[in-house]
Order: sequence, then structure tokens, then C-alpha cells
Amino acid sequence: MNASASTSGTGVDVEIDDVQSGALHPRPVPYVGRFVFLRVDDRDAGRTLLRRLLPSVEGGLPSADPNQDAWVAVAFTYQGLRALGVPQESLDSFPRAFRQGMAARAHLIGDVGESDPAHWEPPFGTADVHVVLSALSPDEARLEKALERARAACQETPGVTVTWQQEVRQLPTGRTTFGFRDGISHPHIEGLGLPGSNSQEAPLKAGEFLLGYPDETGNLPPMPSPDVLGRNGTYAAVRKLHTNVAAWRQYLRAHTSSEQEEALLAAKMVGRWPSGAPLTLSPEHDDAELGNDPHRNNDFLYRENDDRGFRCPAGAHIRRVNPRDATIIGDARMHRLIRRGTTYGPPLPEGVLEDDGADRGLIGVFIGAHIERQFEFIKTEWVNDGNFIGYPGEQDPVAGHHGGTGS
Repeated sequence: MNASASTSGTGVDVEIDDVQSGALHPRPVPYVGRFVFLRVDDRDAGRTLLRRLLPSVEGGLPSADPNQDAWVAVAFTYQGLRALGVPQESLDSFPRAFRQGMAARAHLIGDVGESDPAHWEPPFGTADVHVVLSALSPDEARLEKALERARAACQETPGVTVTWQQEVRQLPTGRTTFGFRDGISHPHIEGLGLPGSNSQEAPLKAGEFLLGYPDETGNLPPMPSPDVLGRNGTYAAVRKLHTNVAAWRQYLRAHTSSEQEEALLAAKMVGRWPSGAPLTLSPEHDDAELGNDPHRNNDFLYRENDDRGFRCPAGAHIRRVNPRDATIIGDARMHRLIRRGTTYGPPLPEGVLEDDGADRGLIGVFIGAHIERQFEFIKTEWVNDGNFIGYPGEQDPVAGHHGGTGS
């Protein structure tokens, strides 16, 4: 598919119909979905599978028909491309971080201690992940319809093995297992015709997220060879993030003296109130009307109203992973990502402070054209160090690797 579309006035033509829908637009609300990992045991079988999967993979902008608001996306690891028979010369042209894989670079991104790859759920971090399928939909019926062809393709192709599956869904509260509204912030990408969630943010170059287009430096991101392997594609880091909700609640209880203080401390750590209302716009109390308004709940910058972090602390989670226009060391626009977070597992009942043993958390997908200066940089420099905001060694209170010893 090579049809193009452009946004008037940008001068950029993005071949939108050749870009997978899963990389283009936010998840539906509400949502259900499924992630599936496949291992290719036979090269010819793997290629047959791809031919059968192709009709299932959606490209282009979201459909105006709500009955079609579901999509399947496919991605490949380095090991998967090798199993499919991509020549070594082409494999060598991919960036080092992609070739090595996340487990080999765990020490760089702070996956240590309990998060060390030795403790990862199989087959994460192993050579048994070749193809990743993801599907999202507003409801079960449309999800099953979207997955029907993909499921048949897998079942009809001996030599391809399903190694892992995970169902995801929006909790009844519409929030994460920690109790916070998620999926609020989306970048405005030049040439796509999809508005970002912050009207005050200048559009980012398409090459920050898609291969084959100029990025914020004015250059083309490095492309694998031949170009057909990369053009209109992107990279994605897929992570399963277990959330210890009981420990979170215990920490809040131990460091406050009232429910009001608990709520404020949690908001200061995240940078938003549970409703999604940002501290920068509502520093004293939660504001459900603001949190529920997609035209307002992400429409802010830091420098004019909160440059020194008196409203939203400089070390809060959302301010670390997207400093916007705040005064920091470096250029925040060089490190933006598309984030796709989906919840799995049951919620821990309200008020419960002891862990019930259930597996719950987020499946995070972090999308960009530059693995090292986007995903890895954010993890290394912004999440697991505070030097860029003048607090060397201090880590993200929610996502850092401090193991409970941070300040």
C-alpha cells in the first residue's frame, strides 16, 4: 500500500496507508486487547504465516466506522528477522540496540535487582520471541473479529509456535492498577493529520517516530538496508510491568497522616491526580471535570506557570518522562516517544493494604524511530537519574530502580 496523505502547510507527505494503525493513534476507550508472541521454527512456515497475516494487519488512519475501530499490528525482533531468512548483511544494518535486544542492555536502562532479566517472565528476554502480534478493540466482539484471521493463520501454519499470550483490558474504574487515569498524553506528529493532546506543543517531525522522514535534527533516521525493510516502520520496546499496588499503598500510608495527605503525596509522585487532572493546572486538589476533559487535561507547559516545580515537582513521573518546555539540561523534543500502555490483571480492592498474590500491571509499548536516544535515554537519564533537573542520582518515584530506597 503506497497511498499518501499530508497535512496542509507542513510540506511533509507521509505514506499513511503504509504505516500500521497501531503506531498511529491512541487505544480506544474503553478497550480490550491481546498480545501474542510467536516463535518461527521453520523459515518457510514463517514466511507463509506472514502472507496469511497480511490481510489482518490494518494500515492508515482510524476508521470513521465504529464497527471497524479495532486493529491488529505485527512486529519482529532481530531474532525473528533472522529466523525468517533476512540476509545477514541486512540484519547488520539495524541499530545496535535492536540487534542486541533489551535483556542484553538491561544494565544500561536500569533493569536490575528484582527487574533483572533473570527474573523476567518467559519468554521475555529470550531468543524465543520472533514475532509480536497485538490487537486492540473497544469490546470483545470486535476484538475476536479482528483476531479471527490472525488466529486462523497461526493455527494453519505448522512450524510456528505461540510462546506467550496476555489479555489486557481497561479496568472498570478506567484507571491503572495504581488508581490513576492513563493514556492521556499523545504527541502531535507532523504530516499525520492527527492532533496531539497538547495544543501548546509544536508538531514533532515525522522522522522522530517513522523511518524514512526527516527528524528533529533535519536528517533522516538511520535506515536498515534495503530501505523496504524500514520505510514507514518504527521500533517498539514491549515491556510487562508488574505493579505492587499493596506496597504503593503501604508507602503512602506510612508517610502521611490523613487520606488527604495520601492523595496529595501520590499526586506529587505521579504529577497528576487520579482523575488525570495535572498538578500544574490544579495543584491543591483533584478536579474530575478537568481530568475528564481531553481538550484540557494535557493542555499545559511548565516554564510559564511552574518552571521551578512548586506545583508539579521536577522529579514527578510525568514531568520526568516528558519535561515539555521546562528548564532542563538538554532538549526534551529529542527524546519524545509514543506510549501505548494497557492494563492487565484484576484491581486490588480499594483500601486493601496486603498483597493478594494476583499478577497485575501494565503492558507498555514505547514507540520511536531512535531506540537509543528515545526509549533508552529516557530510562537511563530521566527515569533512573535526576542530573538533567539538577538532582544527580535521584530516580523516578514510580518507575525508577531504587527498590524503595530513593527520596
